[in-house]
Amino acid sequence: MFDKLKTSVNDQIETNGTAGRIGKTLAGIAIIIVLISAIVGFIWDTEPDTFDIHAVTQQTTQRYGVNTVIGSTTVSTTMALAEKMLNKRGGYLTNDVAPPSIWMDNVPNWEYGVIVQVRDMTRTLRNNMSRSQSQSTEDPALTTAENQFYFDTNSWAFPQTESEYKQGNTALADYLQRLGDTEQQSAQFYARADNLRAWLSEVETRLGSLSQRLSTSVGKRQLDVSLAGDAAARQSTGTASDVEVKTPWSELDDVFYEARGTTWALLHLLKAIETDFGDVLEKKNALVSLQQIIRELEPTQDALWSPIILNGSGFGLVANHSLVMGAHISRANAAIIDLRRLLQDG
Repeated sequence: MFDKLKTSVNDQIETNGTAGRIGKTLAGIAIIIVLISAIVGFIWDTEPDTFDIHAVTQQTTQRYGVNTVIGSTTVSTTMALAEKMLNKRGGYLTNDVAPPSIWMDNVPNWEYGVIVQVRDMTRTLRNNMSRSQSQSTEDPALTTAENQFYFDTNSWAFPQTESEYKQGNTALADYLQRLGDTEQQSAQFYARADNLRAWLSEVETRLGSLSQRLSTSVGKRQLDVSLAGDAAARQSTGTASDVEVKTPWSELDDVFYEARGTTWALLHLLKAIETDFGDVLEKKNALVSLQQIIRELEPTQDALWSPIILNGSGFGLVANHSLVMGAHISRANAAIIDLRRLLQDG
């Protein structure tokens, strides 16, 4: 009887010991996976550096064996933005469903800021810059490119977002090739003041929204001015005349990195515009205005030394990164409004 009891106890101890070893092994594996994911996530949590648009344009036109003409810089830069977003360290992260990407939100929000600017430029190329007038025919390659870049940012399979965006770049490359082929005239780029104003209007709207979301990081009282200036204006539903607007604390870093991606893309596109619309800007005496916008946006790409996005009060002891970013964007947006007016009236 005692032998049986002793055997049972020993068996139980052995079973518990085996289960304990298995548990420790699984726990160790889980810790290793978490550590590896953290290290990889830290490495991938990096934004690409700015690049030389003229070198990129030269490389792109040489790759396709075409001449550099008016519009080549803008199209090549747009292609480079999409390509660098897809091929940066870690690749495209927004649609990833596995660690560590699924836990990361800074770079995915940066990617969203970039793709919005690529979409806006592609749409303007299709609707304005490639057409001589409103009744002219759209370029089929630009129609395809716009549709591809508007594909869902979060699709991870069947089809993948990356493959759709690459097809968008392929369509832009088709337009670039025909644009730089002096033996055919099926593609054109019209560097006119009205076309530039159309794109700047898109930029103005995007920056205005970002500036508002960044500046409300500390919360503020705001009057409803939606119908101001028009006594006959109406809106669908009534709204409070005085509301408190504040970006939720959980979204502060999302908005900040979206702004970083937006301004990174805009810096390159504005430099491309400076090249392709140089004659128009000089005639309107607006070249220095565009250069000042670029100068205002350059500090948005300065190194961020804080490991987190801080949200101190307006005049408190702790920094508020959102307000700093918002200040740069607001000044650039004000300069864009002045530039659009100058292009129209100058």
